[in-house]
Amino acid sequence: MQNVTIVICNYNYGRFLAKAIDSALEQDYPATQVLVIDDGSTDGSREIIESYGGRVKALYKQNGGQVSAYNDAVNMLETEFVILLDSDDLLYGHAVSNVMRVFESGNFVKVQFRLDVIDPAGKPSGTYVPHSAAPSDCGSPLRQGWLYPSPPASGNAYRTSALKKIFPVPEADINRYGADFYAIYGVALLGAVATIPESLGAYRVHRTENSGIDFANSESNDKAPKALTKRWAILRQMARARLGIELPLSFHDFSLEKAHFCSAVYQAPFTKRWRWVSRQSHSYFRSIVGNPFWSYKKKIGTLALSSLCLLPFSALSDFAVRYIANPLARRRF
Repeated sequence: MQNVTIVICNYNYGRFLAKAIDSALEQDYPATQVLVIDDGSTDGSREIIESYGGRVKALYKQNGGQVSAYNDAVNMLETEFVILLDSDDLLYGHAVSNVMRVFESGNFVKVQFRLDVIDPAGKPSGTYVPHSAAPSDCGSPLRQGWLYPSPPASGNAYRTSALKKIFPVPEADINRYGADFYAIYGVALLGAVATIPESLGAYRVHRTENSGIDFANSESNDKAPKALTKRWAILRQMARARLGIELPLSFHDFSLEKAHFCSAVYQAPFTKRWRWVSRQSHSYFRSIVGNPFWSYKKKIGTLALSSLCLLPFSALSDFAVRYIANPLARRRF
């Protein structure tokens, strides 16, 4: 039986931290170790971690951001397999066992799985992420600039030897967060990715303002495009320097394009919606029509919903935007 480490990266999430640690310690896979990286919390998180005594290994560091925490975590890893769990998320008790069965069935660099979406109080939303499955060969479309469907950070298990070829990631003021971006997409350049088509954990969503068009914890719709663009540029530099892989200058990602779509047409006047579709929507529709991971049915459905923003009825247009942008908004209909 091979050892696995669950790394929990935490910053001021003391109100959720114990549940995350408990979910890691309660795994039914005996060879599971737990490492907590506390990134300079000031909310009492340290006392919570220390209450577990020798059941967990811990690193208390000065605040440096998520990239810094991931760098330290990967550097400390002594097991060949790892799950990087956010401290506000949860793993179900059979997660590691299921992941390891897949790792043992093939030479995968990453195994990903669905996460049920829960609200800040832990109440299930009735939906999960991601909604599209990734192919085993994610590297080929990635080399063409297509970001493949992946769960958030907590829904990914990695082969440590692959992660160590990607990390450490440069730590800069503009690159403090989004460390999972480099793990998720960098590792896929090194080998096959497997997908488990069931939920093995829970992803906690905190931000649901703007009537439900936001579906992210770290960045709003106006900040996400800029952040992703910077991360892609850094990943390109790393891939060239460390792996000898040349990635394209730009990338394609529906999540990015729908952020532009939401910002442009949600609660916008009829004329503004038409103007955006006629002049600025090329990349958005390309991310749908050319998407190598989507079925024809999903493409047609998304195009049909998107076209509702061209109707003069603002309520119908806003409904379509909410439905496309945020799975949490769908449960009300």
